[in-house]
Amino acid sequence: MSHSRNQKWREVGVLISLIVLGLIMVSPLIWTVMLSLKSNGELLRSTANAFNPPYTGENYAAIMANSGVFRWLLNSAFVSTLQTLGVLILSSLAGYGFARLEFPFRNQLFLIVLFGLAIPEQAVIITRHQMFADLHLHNTYPGLILPGLAAPFGVFLMTQYFKAIPKELDEAAMLDSASRFKIFWKVLLPLTLPAQATLGIFTFLASWNDYWWPLISATRADMFTLTVGIASSQINFAQTSGLGYLMTQAVFASLPILIVYIIFQKYIVRAVAGAAVR
Repeated sequence: MSHSRNQKWREVGVLISLIVLGLIMVSPLIWTVMLSLKSNGELLRSTANAFNPPYTGENYAAIMANSGVFRWLLNSAFVSTLQTLGVLILSSLAGYGFARLEFPFRNQLFLIVLFGLAIPEQAVIITRHQMFADLHLHNTYPGLILPGLAAPFGVFLMTQYFKAIPKELDEAAMLDSASRFKIFWKVLLPLTLPAQATLGIFTFLASWNDYWWPLISATRADMFTLTVGIASSQINFAQTSGLGYLMTQAVFASLPILIVYIIFQKYIVRAVAGAAVR
């Protein structure tokens, strides 16, 4: 009885600790949402009363009336979606090749891919900028999308996931006269959905939040992604009467990521659980 009571108190203590840590982690988001509901004139005087009424939706109404924000939102959605699809396709094909096929210099090529994990983007930014400038790809969608298709982590993740699938499945499919591509498409690829969902969410999140390359490649306002567009607005609003409007933009930019995570969170849990078992 005493042991059971102690176990119960430990569980309660862990639960309280998790709640406190969770509140600490989401407190910046709560603060941002509360500021977005305050009038700009009131925030110009002080931000200390963010949790005190009255609240207003004027900043959200202003967002709806600003066509530039919707253009930036569409740009981010288009770039992030195509970049995610490209990474999933290329990483899945490469992962299948490295895990299942025998070809010359396979291990050496995989090692080169792993080296890509150790090279920071800043180390190649000048070369990439010059190359895209020579190809006249700046201020274009291909210019924003193509650099993100190089995903060493995606290739590594899919390779390890394909390796964990028993090869007896391939052999059974070959006995039924299935081609390599049919084995990949019909047999193995559906088994990697948890890993693909995880990779897709991470890729989408990284692309949506990317600021460094869009800042360099997109110099026209109509080609800004949401991160670059919001940053350009800070000069006009952050220190004047538009702090609430700026916080509204931040909330507006976060909603798609939240929706994507809610939809695919079960796949993330399944992939993490599968990785733990392995």
